[in-house]
Amino acid sequence: MSNVVDPPATVRQPGLVLTDHVFDVPLDHAAPGGERLRLYAREVVAADRHADRDGLPWLLYLQGGPGFGADRPVGRGGWLGRALDEFRVLLLDQRGTGRSTPATRQTLPLRGTPAEQAAYLSHFRADAIVRDCELVRAQLTGGRPWTVLGQSFGGFCTVSYLSYAPEGIATALITGGLPGLDADADAVYRAAYPRMERKTLAHYARYPGDAEVAARVVAHLDAHEEVLPDGSTLTPAAFQQLGILLGSGDGSHRLHYLLEDAFVDTVDGPRLSDAFGERVAAVLSRAGSPLYTLLHESIYAQDGRATNWSAHRVRDEFPGFDAPAAVAAGAPVLFTGESVHPWMLETQPALRPLRETADALAARTGWGPLYDAERLARNTVPVVAAIYHDDLFVDTDHSLATARAIRGLRTWVTNEYEHDGVRAGGVVLDRLLRLARDA
Repeated sequence: MSNVVDPPATVRQPGLVLTDHVFDVPLDHAAPGGERLRLYAREVVAADRHADRDGLPWLLYLQGGPGFGADRPVGRGGWLGRALDEFRVLLLDQRGTGRSTPATRQTLPLRGTPAEQAAYLSHFRADAIVRDCELVRAQLTGGRPWTVLGQSFGGFCTVSYLSYAPEGIATALITGGLPGLDADADAVYRAAYPRMERKTLAHYARYPGDAEVAARVVAHLDAHEEVLPDGSTLTPAAFQQLGILLGSGDGSHRLHYLLEDAFVDTVDGPRLSDAFGERVAAVLSRAGSPLYTLLHESIYAQDGRATNWSAHRVRDEFPGFDAPAAVAAGAPVLFTGESVHPWMLETQPALRPLRETADALAARTGWGPLYDAERLARNTVPVVAAIYHDDLFVDTDHSLATARAIRGLRTWVTNEYEHDGVRAGGVVLDRLLRLARDA
């Protein structure tokens, strides 16, 4: 455990009062007497409300990921502003993220060998996060159930919550995060690559000149080594991962502006510009969120089998994603989304020390279930979900099948928003709250 002294418990921002909470939870909930972890969460209340006096109910926000700390609010904007109209909000740094006990290239060697590090990280999935939430709830709410808002991977965690501790939830709100209950990693990526292709071609239809620029970048990277300002090597496959931008509402525009000044003339001929390299590094770097790479495929693992670098294997079934071959054939360069690949542990310096750990996790067997289909079929908790049609990150068909499998779940299917729709002001949250109350 860290000996770092916590900062003051409460601070104010314009319109907000922020209070720090720190909890002590077991690494392994099946062995509560063993090693402990620090869990950090930030309570947010509107400055013009008094949480205790006004009797504000709690809303727990579960962040997308895996591997990202919760939102760091600056003022009362977005979905948070709508939530604060009637809730006190808890922004939880899920285990291993943010100010909770970290799990990074700097801290994981404290665990021992790569195999020991992988065993440690096997306790960082949705089932453990749900058990953490229940311990936190017991301390904060006096045992009363709370509203849970799950975005993306946070929605996956919410479905696990409904499976294993539904008594803790008053209402479940899910945005872009209804997982396939029995879809393994291979099924997830077989559905994902065609979506990635559709998103890429839609981007080129909007910005036709970007197809030529992307082809030029791939041809250049195939012939030259380019090292980004953070020390990462930009390969054609790494460049393709900029497609992760296409999963957000403004991502196509951001990708276009990134590409428009990709090259600069130098004494050695055209090279990728430093400005381009800096912005690419900011998008692709996992230095601050290594668990996104290490644990990503494990969020789909439930049947005991190893994931075995699923996205990397399945990609071979879609030869159109071979970017140099596509350029040579005059075909468009296809961008990829949130897939993780073993070569990332070589091209990114912050991930290199974790290569053997990542391989051990990819080879790990014995993954247990994350959802209980029978219990979900008997669900009595009000549940509503926004399903973003053709979501880059979560397959619509998988989500709809899950919606049918959870008793009483109401859906709002829309193509007005992309995967990050909850961040588009308070519209999505407001719609979900009204849908839940009309049930």
